[in-house]
Amino acid sequence: MAGPVTGRERLSAADASNLVMDAHDQVNVFLMAGVLGPGGPIGGDGSPDVAALRTAFAAVVPSAPRLSQQIVPDGRKFAWEPVSLDLSEHVRLVDPVDGLSGLEALCAQLMVTPLPLDRPLWELLLVPGVAPRRTGLVFRIHHAMADGVAAVRLIELLLDPGAMENGSDVAALGSPAVAKPRSIDEAVVQPAARVSPSLRTRWRTLASGVERTTAVFRHAVPRTALLGPIGPRRGIAFVDMPLDALGAGAVTAGATINDALLTAVVAAAEGALRARGEPVPQVLPATVPVALADRGRSGNAVGVMLVPLPTGIADVATRLRRVAELTRPRKADARARGTFELTRTRVGTMLFSRFVRYQRLIVMFVSNVRGPRHPLALAGAPLEHVWPIGPVQGNVRLGVAALSYDGLLRCGVHVDADALDAEVFGDALRRELERVAALAGAANDVPG
Repeated sequence: MAGPVTGRERLSAADASNLVMDAHDQVNVFLMAGVLGPGGPIGGDGSPDVAALRTAFAAVVPSAPRLSQQIVPDGRKFAWEPVSLDLSEHVRLVDPVDGLSGLEALCAQLMVTPLPLDRPLWELLLVPGVAPRRTGLVFRIHHAMADGVAAVRLIELLLDPGAMENGSDVAALGSPAVAKPRSIDEAVVQPAARVSPSLRTRWRTLASGVERTTAVFRHAVPRTALLGPIGPRRGIAFVDMPLDALGAGAVTAGATINDALLTAVVAAAEGALRARGEPVPQVLPATVPVALADRGRSGNAVGVMLVPLPTGIADVATRLRRVAELTRPRKADARARGTFELTRTRVGTMLFSRFVRYQRLIVMFVSNVRGPRHPLALAGAPLEHVWPIGPVQGNVRLGVAALSYDGLLRCGVHVDADALDAEVFGDALRRELERVAALAGAANDVPG
């Protein structure tokens, strides 16, 4: 086998697995959609100056080397290789859309459009027509390059060049840095030093890996519209909820904002099944990525938390408390187990990619990432709105990604449009989030 070529950097196992999981009918990309206000390269009438934006990007790109690296074969593995970056291929103006619904439709199309593999795996699209005197923004990045945490940090770096000095995590972008994973609920404390695991710990880890691997083949839930072959038509919906109100409601039940999101998602999913006249399982299991403390230079460093979300609980406070009880022990366990065992090798990932198209262990993907602590601007154009969108894969037809930004929890709903209606689900999700937020007012109304 040929040795590594000078200037190349081998992909981590987690990054490589996300490349292998890419398929023509299930594109493994992460997307951020947003709205830019006038300023910098965005004129007062909302028209973008693409040339000026490319010039601004050219000054920032050296801070994130992954932006100018493409993936190439390296023996039997893959490597990042530096290339000459042509920003005209990556920063582009696209045709106007019809309002926010048009931006949602464009994002749905982009979630089934592969990124070219002969160049760095990202693009930034400027989208006229999203609102009067405003320009839409779509940043699309391959999952091999970044998970949700790393992608948000990359957005923060591109829109705030000072973020690097402020300690933003750019390790996943090809620069050596100390990783600082963030979740919307709690910080992960970096260990002061590595400690060699005991024999008992190694055996426990091995047993845990065997258990997680065999679980993929377990038929834990019956067939519903949430599971099945994923078609080429996708649906996208944007949902916003004030963070303070949602957090206040969650606290009344001893829960976190992440618990509140899960509570709302499962209630909306339950409602979608009932509307179709389908029986609702006792639980609707969801996978939730949990940031790992040791990211290193990998773009993907998450454990997988499996939460069997309960159905049939009409009272929102009771459901929220139950979800909180389920997630508390599972967060630490997910971090301890690390990335999924089957995806740590190329052969294992290929097998995993086949099996997950028939699995009945999970029915939805839910992710939640802390966004920037302050409003951002793209070369002087304020980022007024932003929504994350993650892929749906295997046979799971529903995914909800959330990001906190500028006082709101910004949610992106992604569905197989032949199975679910994104707009209907988004409306249900908004109502359920409002129910959680209303718990704070109800608590204040209690006498004494």
